[in-house]
Amino acid sequence: MKTNERGCDDTLGVCGMEEGDKPTNDHFKLEIYVFTDPLCPACWGMEPKLKKIQLEYGHLFKMRFFIVPEAASWCVNEQNQKSLVDLWETTATRTGMCCDGDIWHENPLSHSEAPAIAVKAAEMQGRQYGILYLRRLREALFLKKENISNEEILLSCAKRTQLDLEEFRKDLNSDLARKALESDVNTTHEMDAEAVPTMIFFNDRIEDAGLKVSGLHSYDVYEDILAKMLGDYPQARKKMDIDEFVRTYQFVATQEVAEVYDLSMKEANARLKALQLQQKVESIPVKRGTFWQPIPPEK
Repeated sequence: MKTNERGCDDTLGVCGMEEGDKPTNDHFKLEIYVFTDPLCPACWGMEPKLKKIQLEYGHLFKMRFFIVPEAASWCVNEQNQKSLVDLWETTATRTGMCCDGDIWHENPLSHSEAPAIAVKAAEMQGRQYGILYLRRLREALFLKKENISNEEILLSCAKRTQLDLEEFRKDLNSDLARKALESDVNTTHEMDAEAVPTMIFFNDRIEDAGLKVSGLHSYDVYEDILAKMLGDYPQARKKMDIDEFVRTYQFVATQEVAEVYDLSMKEANARLKALQLQQKVESIPVKRGTFWQPIPPEK
């Protein structure tokens, strides 16, 4: 298994942080289980809220992701292409996160389980690598209309995640990845969390039951749950500057910046365009909206 050379931040769910940027609090008051599916457009639409809760309150909890391949498989296997296109386009409008439904006309997926197994294979190189790989899969699927059930695309996403490709290929075709996915599915059934996205909040009081919330909600709903589990409203951490946010996550939507920094889409776009004029970020237009990535400093 690959050694973690870049450093992974368990709070932010990203790899590549400098040693001094890693969280130092090893005691967490809460644990949050996130049940998700690589093919679920609503799960993709939830990413701005997950980033915000991790940035503001990540020092208070550990977050674990469970892959639920059964959740979206019915879409691939039973729904017709037109209804899937409508579902994706409606979700994009509702969440502000582009879901290009044209894939179901141009490059439809054939196997819903392959991406889920691939996430578990990536996770074998480190839990946070699995989270980062899941993000790259979703970018390929929802933005680039790539068939992420195809092994070549799965390997391409692994390369973009900077995984050890030889290890990843071996794990992708191993029983270990499939068994890891089966473990996630078993937990899903035990927690009655088959619908995605679902989050279950646990505190450090063993006698208290977890609090489950399914579907997409406004951000204040998740803050209220944190307060209920902690017994009081927690103090949010000061967030990094927007240019550092883009550098940390590498590829972010205008919607993610707007959600995390409590800005309107117009205000977020203006802030990002100002950074673009300073040659700190560059824009990547997609079917619905814009994504942003950092411009590497000149050597």
